[in-house]
Amino acid sequence: MKRLVSIILSIIILPFGLGLSSCSCEIDFFEEEVLNLYGIDPYTLDPALSGDFTSHQYIMQIFSGLVKFDINLQITGDIASNWDVSDEGFVYTFYLRQDVLFHDGKQVTAEDFKKSWERACNPATGSQTALLYLGDILGARDVIDGNTTEIAGVKIVDTYTLEVTLEESRNYFLYKLAYPTAFVVDVKTTLGENWWLQTVNGTGPFMLRGWDYGSRLELEKFDRYYGKIAELERVVYHLWVGDPMDLYETGQIDVADIGETYFDKVSDEKNTLSSELVISGVPSLTFIGFNFSSAPFDNPDIRKAFLMAINMDRVIELVYRDIAIVASGVIPPGIPGYDETVEGLDFDPDVAKKLIASSSYGSVDNLPPITLTTGGYGGLISNDLQAIVYQWQENLGVNVIIRQIEPNEYYYNLADEKDELFYFGWVADYPHPQNFLEVLFSSGSPTNIGQYSNNEFDDLVTEAGRESDRVASIQLYQQAEKMLMDDSVLIPVCFSVDMTLVKPYVHGYIPNPLGAVALNEVWIEGK
Repeated sequence: MKRLVSIILSIIILPFGLGLSSCSCEIDFFEEEVLNLYGIDPYTLDPALSGDFTSHQYIMQIFSGLVKFDINLQITGDIASNWDVSDEGFVYTFYLRQDVLFHDGKQVTAEDFKKSWERACNPATGSQTALLYLGDILGARDVIDGNTTEIAGVKIVDTYTLEVTLEESRNYFLYKLAYPTAFVVDVKTTLGENWWLQTVNGTGPFMLRGWDYGSRLELEKFDRYYGKIAELERVVYHLWVGDPMDLYETGQIDVADIGETYFDKVSDEKNTLSSELVISGVPSLTFIGFNFSSAPFDNPDIRKAFLMAINMDRVIELVYRDIAIVASGVIPPGIPGYDETVEGLDFDPDVAKKLIASSSYGSVDNLPPITLTTGGYGGLISNDLQAIVYQWQENLGVNVIIRQIEPNEYYYNLADEKDELFYFGWVADYPHPQNFLEVLFSSGSPTNIGQYSNNEFDDLVTEAGRESDRVASIQLYQQAEKMLMDDSVLIPVCFSVDMTLVKPYVHGYIPNPLGAVALNEVWIEGK
């Protein structure tokens, strides 16, 4: 549930500000051993709760799971050295490494995974991600519903062997285990609200050294990590300290993500920064969602009218300088099933007005008040959203009101607080079309914010997830995508790219296509 893009969840946090651990601001190591990054406070450091990329970027350095993605997005073993899958495809047997330690030195066993997953599914934990990422396991839903505390489908075969039985075969199940919800935690240290503000006992290549809320968060390498020991002694995140571009140019941070505002400057070959610019595609979708549970967007003609009143090519050209790609569908480039021939409705304001006139409303004047929910402060909204709202006013005569939710609360509260329209971004958690189609639009999904419901669509994506033949599965997902577009379920805005500046003395800082960086693979030389 790595929710981002434009208002992206890579800038979304919750400011608890309670019982924060402190960290020293003194530099104890040579500069060559410290990586300085820009950051913001995470919403949580609890893998069971995390549903945003900001929290993920810290959690994935501190904790780990059975499997992980390599740089090419292939599933590889992490704490699990290998695994077997039954012929029917719904029983997985994982064989754990025997050299994995929590940061306090305690050995990790199969029982730790069972307890971690049961804790994540327990309603008292309050996870919004457990159903999505563990719900395919037999009995997980019973725990989530509060009927029991044990997941029937998770069996401890022996100290280092874990057997997992699914309700039925799912061709994307292994991918889900690379998500933080499935990471192992030391359950004994996860007691009390916001336990992670006090004690964080992970298994990853870095330990939490300290955290001054709103100022600084430091990670320190774990010398007994079972994988590649980090060459960096520490990673220092400078939180909310200014504009990342300014900090990068003045040498205060070593890496900076930048937006379209600075693209002309950093891409100019006369600028020395151009040689430090890395542009990479990221499988993401920014879109405007409709609230299907209330008027007027329960009416398909009104949805189509609002779609056809936007010249999205012009928005991408002016706002994103054609860096991003106009989204015509749901599945982005880089995800199996992406089809560049998918077409949405053409820009045609005249037809849009006729659709409203011929609808049950008869006129724009008869439409109910329309509010769009987005994240932000003080009335400042993203440039692309400003352009879209302006076109609705110019092309339809509809004044859409903007209502903001504080960015630190936006994605966690949107389902309950959405208005008639909402602005949303999603970056793939794993390279599979199910992560966009079923997760965002199936009837039973907790991330189906707009509450779209179509039994035919639900059946199609379920069948696609069961299909063992990859080609046949992709074809089914493409049919499902076409169904969404034919039903005008969303207003696709763009497929985004990442633009990052990396100092020449920073080596190995290579995000995988999902945007994650293994910091234990990074080193500094020649600074």
